[in-house]
Amino acid sequence: MSNTRAGSVGIVLLVAGNLLGGGCSKPPGGEAPSDAAQASKAVRPPNASSSEGTKAMLTIKSNAFSPNGAIPAKYTCQGGDSSPPLAWSGVPAGTQSLALIVDDPDAPDPAAPKRVWVHWVVFNLPPTVTELPEGLKELPAGAKSGLNDWQRTGYGGPCPPVGRHRYFHKLYALDVVLPDLGKPSKGDLERAMKGHVLEKTELIGTYQKN
Repeated sequence: MSNTRAGSVGIVLLVAGNLLGGGCSKPPGGEAPSDAAQASKAVRPPNASSSEGTKAMLTIKSNAFSPNGAIPAKYTCQGGDSSPPLAWSGVPAGTQSLALIVDDPDAPDPAAPKRVWVHWVVFNLPPTVTELPEGLKELPAGAKSGLNDWQRTGYGGPCPPVGRHRYFHKLYALDVVLPDLGKPSKGDLERAMKGHVLEKTELIGTYQKN
C-alpha cells in the first residue's frame, strides 16, 4: 500500500472514531459546556449573588425609649428637660457630615395639628461621631447648633399642651460639610442640605403630659 493510500485510510478511521464517541466527546453524565457558559463562568465575580442586600442601612436608636414608645418624663418639660441619649450606625461611605433635627408634627393638638414644632437643630456633626450622650452639654468638636422654636439653641424637650404627640428624631448623612450658617432655623438647614443628603433615618418617640 502506498503512503498516500495509507494516509487516507488513517484519516477515515480517525473521523469514524470521533463520530462513534471517541476523541473530544461530551463528559460522562452531561452535555459539554458551551463556549457561552464557559465565558459566563469566567467573568462572574466571586460571591456576586451572596453579596446583594448586605449593605448596612443608616439607623438611629435610643436606649431610653423604643421606636414609637413613650419618652420618659426626664427628657421633657415635666422633668429635667435634658436631651435623650441617641446612637446611630450604618453611616454610608462618602459621608462628610451629619445633621440632626427633632420636631413634633402634632402641635398644638394631634386631633387638629396646625404646625410642626422644632425641638432641636444640629449640623456638621463629624461622621466619626456615633452617639450623643444623655443630657448633652456641649456638642462634639466641629458640630454646630441651630435655633429651635423657642428661638434658642440646644435641646428643648417635649411639652405638649394636649394629647399624645409624636417626636421625630431625624438623622441625615450629607456628602458635604456645610458652610457657617450662623444659627439656622430648621428651614434654613433643610435648604442648605438640599441635594446633599446621602441617606436619612428617623426614630419616633411619643409623649403626653400627666
